[in-house]
Amino acid sequence: MRDGNGSTSLQVPRALIEARGLRAHDEAATLEIAEHGSDGREHRLQPAAAAAWRELVRAAAAAGVSVHIVSAFRSVARQTALVGRKLDAGQSLQDILRVLAPPGYSEHHTGRAVDVGTPGCPPADVAFEDTDAFRWLQSHAGEFGFRLSYPRGNPDGYQYEPWHWCHERSARRE
Repeated sequence: MRDGNGSTSLQVPRALIEARGLRAHDEAATLEIAEHGSDGREHRLQPAAAAAWRELVRAAAAAGVSVHIVSAFRSVARQTALVGRKLDAGQSLQDILRVLAPPGYSEHHTGRAVDVGTPGCPPADVAFEDTDAFRWLQSHAGEFGFRLSYPRGNPDGYQYEPWHWCHERSARRE
């Protein structure tokens, strides 16, 4: 949706958010570069999450598994633009909110969430669950404080996202 000035504006009905029990997420105050994408894009995370991500990548590589960040920190403004673009393309808000969080409700705002990719798999695709990377993450991501946020049938009502992992502040290290 565009307002009269060409800016994206978005009004998500409060009832829709409450019905799904979504939790608001504040934007991270401090971020650092966790990884540079092959396209040169800077993927930023909170410092603890960035350090844990780099350790995870090293451990995965040592096991012969390649993982990289597809998406990391995302501002509320960026989330608004993503949702707005889909609305402008004619998608319904309810359909969009099965795959994207409403602005202010995305784990990406926290600077702790990553969408993970691996060579040979399209980004943000359910096919990721059939990769060595996903199997390795299922077995080892918790050692680095990461958890799968949106498994099948998740209570937030999002589609299954085997690629979306979030770093927990109080990660258990073994």
